[in-house]
Amino acid sequence: MFEQRVLLIAALCFASPVLADSLKPGIAIIIDDLGYEKAAGERAIRLPGPIAYAILPATPRATLLAETAHAMGKEVLLHVPLQAMNDHDHAEPGSLLLKMSRKQFSSAFVSNIESIPHAIGVNSHRGSLLTRHPGHMTWLMEEIQQYENLFFVDSYTTASSIALSVAMERGVPAVKRDVFLDPDTEPGTVEREFARLKRLARQQGYAVGIGHPYPTTLEYLEQALPDLQDEGFNLISISQLVALKNQARETVPPVSAE
Repeated sequence: MFEQRVLLIAALCFASPVLADSLKPGIAIIIDDLGYEKAAGERAIRLPGPIAYAILPATPRATLLAETAHAMGKEVLLHVPLQAMNDHDHAEPGSLLLKMSRKQFSSAFVSNIESIPHAIGVNSHRGSLLTRHPGHMTWLMEEIQQYENLFFVDSYTTASSIALSVAMERGVPAVKRDVFLDPDTEPGTVEREFARLKRLARQQGYAVGIGHPYPTTLEYLEQALPDLQDEGFNLISISQLVALKNQARETVPPVSAE
């Protein structure tokens, strides 16, 4: 593990002067589930640094918040709804479902991506059922490949997800989420999970955190993000982390088990 981390950081530093300065671990943060509430979305977009914003399709504030984020120099992602184990007969607007034909799946994805202006990547919303299925994950990666420079982030809502491995097999730049910052809305939870995010970044050389536009999450991040640099971390964009991580996969040789 230590050798892998050293090799990864070396590859990241070679590719990026941002990380080469001090060998600081990189942290990327995505705020999910934007598109419904205007005030919460706009507050999230004002967070300092290169935070990314994952916006649900077919939501009333999707276009407004995507345009606002882009105008402020922030990255926008399509937060694509994927069928969950407990969806039963209920599906969110824009959901990609197990029962869909290939043509239906493609049509739904195209509608979703075209509904979110300035989207540069895709991350999964829910998906505890669909991310287990290699056929549908292959379809998803094929759709992503139809758009130049799109990447994928597996929100990793189940340990059974194969989305990242399928993305890598298909040549789609991709990473997975390391930490959910707010599995509940208690302030102490956000603090605890943010500390875990930093520990993982130190161990791995990088870490990806996902939060939501809850008041407790936003309040904590408003206070914590400005201190990251002094604490020894680089807050980097998710697009940069994906690019660096995928370059590291190509340049870092496998470590022998001996």
